[in-house]
Amino acid sequence: MKAYLKTHPDILLVILFAGLCWILFALPTGYDQLISKDTHYDKARVLSVDNSDIMVHAIVKAGTQDLEVKMLAGPFKGEKARVINALKGKMELDEIYQKGQVILVQYTVINGKIKTAYSNGHYRISHEVWLLGLFALLLLAVGGWTGLKALLSFALAGLMLWKIMVPLFLKGYDPIPIALAVVGFLTLAISLLVGGLTRRGAVTFFGAFLGLGFTCILALYFNESFRIHGAVRPFAETLLYSGFYDLQITRIFLAGIFIASSGAVMDLAMDIAASMDEVKKNNPDISLKDHIRSGMSVGRAVIGTMTTTLLLAYSGGYMTMMMLFMAQGVPLINFFNINFVAAEVLNTLVGSFGLVTVAPFTAAVGGFVYHFRPDGILKKTMPVTSEEMKHCASQIRTE
Repeated sequence: MKAYLKTHPDILLVILFAGLCWILFALPTGYDQLISKDTHYDKARVLSVDNSDIMVHAIVKAGTQDLEVKMLAGPFKGEKARVINALKGKMELDEIYQKGQVILVQYTVINGKIKTAYSNGHYRISHEVWLLGLFALLLLAVGGWTGLKALLSFALAGLMLWKIMVPLFLKGYDPIPIALAVVGFLTLAISLLVGGLTRRGAVTFFGAFLGLGFTCILALYFNESFRIHGAVRPFAETLLYSGFYDLQITRIFLAGIFIASSGAVMDLAMDIAASMDEVKKNNPDISLKDHIRSGMSVGRAVIGTMTTTLLLAYSGGYMTMMMLFMAQGVPLINFFNINFVAAEVLNTLVGSFGLVTVAPFTAAVGGFVYHFRPDGILKKTMPVTSEEMKHCASQIRTE
């Protein structure tokens, strides 16, 4: 067993990070106690609806929808209950239910009975679990052992964001160093999980982290001239009204810039590191200069598609906003000067800067990592002669 672990050190990494995921899953966020112990969330099926109290104003609906439901889970499974669907007059938040649909019900229990119950949207949890399960199966089927490590890194990233970064943001800590530390740790973990405890994993980490650090510096610098307030992000103002008055929402917005680009940065760094690793294996005598050049060649090939990926990913989330301004005939000079649009321009261009710079960073780091001995002396770039190989072998036997 010990010999197997020595030849497969990535198993230890998988066990280590799987244990960390379990710890993070059980770790309280500090905000769980805000939910009353008498409050329950269970799914229910709608038996009948009463729309008499709904007021329609053009395309907006307000008022309440009264529902009769049958509980499908929880301590009151099989029992009927009255549920209130309070409409806020916002289409992105409101849902109108029909008979036979399954919804999530939030209710309080007093003296062993349901006191008040409200609808919390269509029940989507089961579909989300099925979709996640299919994704995991596909990842394992296609990737095998590497797919398992990728799935573990996916879970670790989600837990780190939800259990560590978000609670620290809410507690008022400076978002920039917190986000940089979390993303740095995730970069290290994912680089080692996918690349292994090898030079390839080390090159991936250092190249990606240098690119992310540069992205962070650019975001801080250019936001001074762009003058973007963090309230441009959805629910930011609602968060302030919820009692979190001291949140640094602008710095949260800036942290989100390099968080959003970190995945693409790691992807590009891994591509370059893996290619340089293959080049070194197939041509051990390649010179430092040629090795760096080969890494840059791969970086140039990937940069074009990666920057376009960021543009499409960011613009896709704001498609309706672009349609609105075009439909109203807003001039381009006004369009790009609006704070929402300028925020996306800053997001896209700064993230793209990180992608472009990660290529030379990773190529340079890879060149020096692969061409240095443990004692810090550069390896010879000339072919190794048979006499030198015999001398090295004799030295090893002597030691």
